[in-house]
Amino acid sequence: MSAIVFDSTAVVGRHLLRMKHTPAIPVMTQTMPVVFLLFFGYVFGSAMAMPAADYRAFLVPGMLVATAANGIMTGMFTAAQDSHRGVMDRFRSLPMSRGAVPLGQAAADLVAAAAGLVPLLLVGLAMGWRIEGGALEALGGFGILLLFRFASTWAGILLGLASRSEEAAGQLGGATFMLPLLSNAYLPTDGLPGTLRTVAEWNPVSAVTAAVRDLFGNAAPAADAAWPVAHPVAGAVCWSVVLLAVCVPLAVRRYARS
Repeated sequence: MSAIVFDSTAVVGRHLLRMKHTPAIPVMTQTMPVVFLLFFGYVFGSAMAMPAADYRAFLVPGMLVATAANGIMTGMFTAAQDSHRGVMDRFRSLPMSRGAVPLGQAAADLVAAAAGLVPLLLVGLAMGWRIEGGALEALGGFGILLLFRFASTWAGILLGLASRSEEAAGQLGGATFMLPLLSNAYLPTDGLPGTLRTVAEWNPVSAVTAAVRDLFGNAAPAADAAWPVAHPVAGAVCWSVVLLAVCVPLAVRRYARS
């Protein structure tokens, strides 16, 4: 156990140094959610049936979760890049734990993602959004956000290791933008047609978004929604645990066999 912790810490340091020396990607991943928040909040907000201020309070938790879901894209691209440029071959030649390499990448991404939430939260506060719930509930909301980001990154690592090239990983990563669009992150799902509403409410992003809104005190769960959205905290935790249970062993096995 101590070996994997030590080796993972070394890999975390390597990824954080990599981010420091190639700041374009971290800057882009931190500024784009802010741009989208301003765009949706002030352009779409003026066209929504609900008052613009209420829509912005509705939108900020959704944007936080959409940013957490981007762990799929960043995890996929980073794993594919290291795999196809021979970096992971060098790691496999070293006397280190096999699970340490993907674990270190996921942990480094979690640190960067946590830091990246700060500017998004500050802009949300400037737009009028507030945490209306208690301190413990708010901590629980941030905990669910980070848990989902960690699980999403593992899903991305698995897909990146399975990709045939960096270009294929980049194209597939771009398609992950559809996940927040087909959810309750930006718009309520109660106005969607029956089948589309069901698909949207069983989207993991919808459960996590509903959980964050509930814990922040921004919106209560919808009683007539599908189970993950009607019971959002349980649904968000279940989706994250399922993603980790499936993706972690498969990613470690894929890394060891590559």
